[in-house]
Amino acid sequence: MIRRAAFADPETWVGTATTEPGVVSAWHHHGDHTTYIFCARGGIRIESGPGGSDAVEGRAGDFIKIPPHVVHREANPSDDEQLVVLARVGSGPIVVNVDEPDPA
Repeated sequence: MIRRAAFADPETWVGTATTEPGVVSAWHHHGDHTTYIFCARGGIRIESGPGGSDAVEGRAGDFIKIPPHVVHREANPSDDEQLVVLARVGSGPIVVNVDEPDPA
């Protein structure tokens, strides 16, 4: 996953991320930040909840919102490189890595 910042200040981060097909991130949350995602190309899957049992999928043109402190991981389930536009609004650390959630 390659992230590129367009701009950032103490309460906002806006940029893009590109992810190759089949790549899955580590489990994490974004602290006090609310994250807004626009999928510009490819697909996106956000897994959360016990053992990752809750999932939201999107494709080009879709928006996804991740509230603060929601433990999740991101994946590119498509056959194409993924391009997303990200906006994070909040304060504190932008990424907090955590262990995988316990299964239900």
